[in-house]
Amino acid sequence: MSYKVIIDSCGELPPTYKEDARFESVPLTLIVNDEEIIDDETFDQAAFLAKVAACPDCPKSACPSPERYRNAYDCPAEHIYAVTLSAELSGSYNSAMLGRQLLLEEQPEKKIHVFNSRSASIGETLIALKIQECEEAGMDFEEVVAQVESYIDSQTTYFVLENLETLRKNGRMSKTKALVASALNIKPVLGSTDEGTICQRDQARGINKALVKMVNLALSEATDLKEKTVAISHCNCPERAQIVKEAIQERSDAKEVLVLDTAGVSSMYANDGGIILVI
Repeated sequence: MSYKVIIDSCGELPPTYKEDARFESVPLTLIVNDEEIIDDETFDQAAFLAKVAACPDCPKSACPSPERYRNAYDCPAEHIYAVTLSAELSGSYNSAMLGRQLLLEEQPEKKIHVFNSRSASIGETLIALKIQECEEAGMDFEEVVAQVESYIDSQTTYFVLENLETLRKNGRMSKTKALVASALNIKPVLGSTDEGTICQRDQARGINKALVKMVNLALSEATDLKEKTVAISHCNCPERAQIVKEAIQERSDAKEVLVLDTAGVSSMYANDGGIILVI
């Protein structure tokens, strides 16, 4: 069976997948100081981070339109899947569902499923790779959906941010808490809830101690790692990502550890120096 995987641009696609017609990234739009930046192959991370740092207001994102998703679904593939960032964080999931309905009204025979990642960034990437694994194992459409939804249930996202300004600006962290954390060099270890919202899991003084706590927490909660790919995305800090990768490889039997640089939306949330870990 032929298949296609559509992932919104909060998820990072490995370089080889960007050239693969079975994968398509649907871009969100980033807004900084009224300037609109399309989160596609033209995205310039360094320029974007400089604009965010210079802007007193919180950067925002706008999800793709239902018509954009509808056009992505309109293809010869027999099985079509979309993966979006958490429905609790963005309208991308709802837009993808509306786009699905638009195409099904015209082509009711199409098989389309939209996955709410309940994650973001590299978490979406792992879900896309899981879809590919299931499809290439010869599973039928319904079995792929069931297997991937089960995988999403088992997935956990963790992250540590060097810069808390975006969380402060968008109201996910109070100004007082952000100022105290900054003054005392306290770095929260953040994570995803089962519903796909953000919660604080731990904290430490200094980024390196916070990364150690994140890895400890992730490995203590992980199961069956020899069957899993662990993924790390970083915002402009490859050396830091490499340290996390090596720590996981030394202390676990993970099947693979994938490292990618954040795309636009993830760069907006993670900010300069942020690390995201998904198991």
